[in-house]
Amino acid sequence: MPETMTVRVIYPLQDGRVVLRMDDDWNRNLEAASVNNERNVFEFRISTSQPYFYFKPCIEDRYGWHWSLGNNYLAVVNSGETKDVYPHFFSAQAGTITDPIDFYSQTLQNSHRLRIYFPPGYDENTLKRYPVLYMHDGQNLFFPQEAFFSNEWQIDETMNRLDAMNIIDKVIVVGVYPHDRMYEYTQPGYEGFGRFLVEELKREVDANLRTLTNAANTAVMGSSLGGVVSLYLAWQYPQVFGKAACLSSTFTYRDDLMPRIAREPKRDLQIYLDSGWPEDNYEVTRSMRDLLLRRGFVFGENVLYFAFPEALHSEMYWATRCHIPFQFFFGKAPKFRVS
Repeated sequence: MPETMTVRVIYPLQDGRVVLRMDDDWNRNLEAASVNNERNVFEFRISTSQPYFYFKPCIEDRYGWHWSLGNNYLAVVNSGETKDVYPHFFSAQAGTITDPIDFYSQTLQNSHRLRIYFPPGYDENTLKRYPVLYMHDGQNLFFPQEAFFSNEWQIDETMNRLDAMNIIDKVIVVGVYPHDRMYEYTQPGYEGFGRFLVEELKREVDANLRTLTNAANTAVMGSSLGGVVSLYLAWQYPQVFGKAACLSSTFTYRDDLMPRIAREPKRDLQIYLDSGWPEDNYEVTRSMRDLLLRRGFVFGENVLYFAFPEALHSEMYWATRCHIPFQFFFGKAPKFRVS
């Protein structure tokens, strides 16, 4: 029996009309069932017996016909569900990375270099607001000429690929270069570094970019010492960072996280942990996982842990698995109620 779902195309249309093209007939237009007064939300109702379908928003205006850029959108059919999409038609298909930005901190009395990744369509579809991921060791994220031993995390390529798969929400990534990582990522240096991120950098990012500012849409991520400071930030500021990804983290080395987590009230967080094996902080990461489970975190719901056989302590290996916390934090899986 056919099921019906709604697709909402949200776009600041200046001229013409928005229609859908679908995989049952890429040459046939599906007209909007309704359009809001501002002409920027176009609702389409699709009835189908198939478990999924692909579609593309299109614009027809005085200049001709325009397909939305990027891969086709995938809709997995769930009767009564509404799927929101924010297409773009005239800008780059891939995300973009800024030139280096030097951000001066009054708290730390020094500058931190940044690069920011913007998802495809950020400049064009101004109705979309984005989750934000703050990542440590920003020099290792985007460009091999900057990265340790030329091994970058390929963050932009991975984000673009996951977006093409229709598997995650689009995300802004702020890569923060360290000034002195051995100090800033450990105790007591991470206390001042945390104030810099919360009181200065995040405020500036939220004031100038189209971000979703609440903790549920703000994540922090790093590897090794960067994983330690990521968990510190989420535990210290759960009202700011609701998600922390900690890869191959050097827990217990110049930090007080285990004693704090053992005695302090449980935080409302999502935490991702992993390590390679053997070595690569395998044992201490297992210990942190077990501590979180003892404190009431639920595996697969608000804590996720993986061990990777033969994986080394290296950017090359972190690049191959960073898609997992991205999917855990920003995945598009619908929420179902069990009756």
